[in-house]
Amino acid sequence: MPTAEPLAPFVERLRALVADAQAIVDLRRYFGIDLPPGAMPFTGSRFEHLAGGGDRPEAADTITATDLIAVQTLSVTVPVPVALDLLEGRLGPRLTDLLRAIPADVDMTYVDATDLAPNSPAQQAWDLLCDQHGVNWVTAGKLLARKRPRLLPVYDRVVRCAVGRPASFWCSMHAGLRADDHALHRELVTSRQAAGLPESVSALRICDVVVWMRHRTDHQETNCALQ
Repeated sequence: MPTAEPLAPFVERLRALVADAQAIVDLRRYFGIDLPPGAMPFTGSRFEHLAGGGDRPEAADTITATDLIAVQTLSVTVPVPVALDLLEGRLGPRLTDLLRAIPADVDMTYVDATDLAPNSPAQQAWDLLCDQHGVNWVTAGKLLARKRPRLLPVYDRVVRCAVGRPASFWCSMHAGLRADDHALHRELVTSRQAAGLPESVSALRICDVVVWMRHRTDHQETNCALQ
């Protein structure tokens, strides 16, 4: 991905959303904590945890059928031909080779920028998925976020509309998390704890849910889906 644009507006917007008291309310609503009778959590609350998670050691470098179901909880679907190629064809081993080179046990804030650079295995994996017919940047990103939830963020049109369009979301997010002695990362961890969520929900996912929950209604009502 290209070099990120100036960080200030992007990071300030994220930190303002995370610091707002509504963030904890939205996190608890999304993940179904203390819901009133009859209310249901969002399906995306199962994204990280379905079948033990996409980054569990025995499956971290392989796309499984459960991973393909998990991304559906975030309202995207991998086309059947691509899914079969990932599970039984040549695409699966190609992606596995790249996943093996992508850190699986470290948060984005603590990796080097080269792990997210244009020639990194992570970027190559994203490019490989986007090269498949019917797989767009949103679906590719969510599938990789399922496999590397601590390192690679969920990023869709709602989040993009809410925080703007940095030239590289990964690079801007990485720099933003590291700024001011990792202040944003620490705020996300604090929000996770305050909402009563387990550590298995990554700091990146906390950020995504906070931003998505805040903007999703406005995004739909103002018809900004193409922004």
